[in-house]
Amino acid sequence: MTDIDFTKAEKELLARKIQLYFSEELNQELGQFDAQFMLDFFSEAFGSYYYNRGLYDAQALFQSRVEAIGEAIYELEKPTEYIR
Repeated sequence: MTDIDFTKAEKELLARKIQLYFSEELNQELGQFDAQFMLDFFSEAFGSYYYNRGLYDAQALFQSRVEAIGEAIYELEKPTEYIR
């Protein structure tokens, strides 16, 4: 798996969300540098799990659509007569 790279704007937004969480939920102030450090840590430590879950979900969705297409094709079949 290749690394997932966020744009500078995305990193700033995500770091800001971490800062807001710490402020609102934990009543602690967190600086921009610490928030970005935390973002990097979580991305490295847990990012693969979220990425893989997304792949599993996409695979399950794809499989269900393939099954639906198979069923739709089966419904298009015309009846045939068997000669004995």
